[in-house]
Amino acid sequence: MRPTLPVILAGLCITQITAWGILYYAFPVLSARIAEDTGWSVASTTVGYSAGLVVSAVLGIPAGKLLDRRGPRLVMTAGSVIGALAVGLIAWAPTYWVFLVGWLLAGVGMTGTLYPPAFAAVTRWYGPRRVFALTVITLIGGLASTVFAPVTEALAEAFSWRQVYLILGVTFAVITVPMHAVILRRPWPRHEQHTAGAADEGAAAEDRYARRVMRSGPYLLMTLGLTLGSFAMFAAMINLVPMLTARGVDSALAAWVLGLGGLGQVLGRLFYWAMERGMSVRARTVLIYSLVAVTTAALALDWTNAVWLIAISMGAGVGRGISTLLKATAVTDRWGTRAYGRLSGVFNAPVMFAIAIAPAAGAWLAELMGSWEAMYLVLAAVGAAGVVALFFSVPRGAPTQTE
Repeated sequence: MRPTLPVILAGLCITQITAWGILYYAFPVLSARIAEDTGWSVASTTVGYSAGLVVSAVLGIPAGKLLDRRGPRLVMTAGSVIGALAVGLIAWAPTYWVFLVGWLLAGVGMTGTLYPPAFAAVTRWYGPRRVFALTVITLIGGLASTVFAPVTEALAEAFSWRQVYLILGVTFAVITVPMHAVILRRPWPRHEQHTAGAADEGAAAEDRYARRVMRSGPYLLMTLGLTLGSFAMFAAMINLVPMLTARGVDSALAAWVLGLGGLGQVLGRLFYWAMERGMSVRARTVLIYSLVAVTTAALALDWTNAVWLIAISMGAGVGRGISTLLKATAVTDRWGTRAYGRLSGVFNAPVMFAIAIAPAAGAWLAELMGSWEAMYLVLAAVGAAGVVALFFSVPRGAPTQTE
């Protein structure tokens, strides 16, 4: 029996919270324990983690092309299998180099299991109702840290980090492999441009169309703006706790500030549907990325008051939360759903690369400039430059929200 759209959406919500929780959020909880047990530095283990994110960014381009042609079932099921094997390899790793290989393999798994392929699936299947589906997925996915960070910590209190990763790897396999294999069996719809002629001619026409869009000024500006905004956003977030503790803020309060930013992220996504219906793509994109730049600049102020810090963090969280949906709809808002996988995969590559290097780059900037405050001002300027690029990234004749 063909899976219904609600079944597909529910299944993807479950696999997204699982994939993000295990492949992305478990490591920050376990990194100190890994370093203590193995003797590898926290910096070197983080290099492996970041390398996996870079692999995910690079492979997003061919994965997007495969998604357009074959649909999400192959990509996401294979990603689930590879991701489970990678987590097992990380758990077993007798040397640092095996650990590094495990994270490179995990990057392949991320390519097939995190947001981009799930976004491609619901964008094509849900059509005009895609914003509803994207919002639901990101709302649930946004709870991954809320669920898996404390679960991982609780497991780490009872088991070694290797045993924790083994448990998480088995959990990942049991949940995501069968679910992706079963719920994504729905036929993959093709555009008329694909079906009107022979398959080879349709594929060639799709390739020409994608290349034409990718060479256009609006696409290049969109990619630049989203990359700069993502870099500023994630460098600011990951370095928030060390910056606050360096100011003398209690570590528990610093953790609450970061955690409540995550709550702002989820709350922000609740309002995106109304924004999408009531504001133009240019207006909502500029508004949200301006919020990112402003809250980043606010962190440059040497404040330690808990109320102000929480307000700034939650405002930044709202920007992060809605930016995920802006990235998910960036292509369809400007060019419709044609070649969505390819066009999304290409712009996601530099965005994911920026996210991967942002934590280390932010810390390096702070060291280079001699203060966290100066680093946050630089990040705010980077974010502002992204806003300018995004303002000019909407082509004439962009599709309406109901296309």
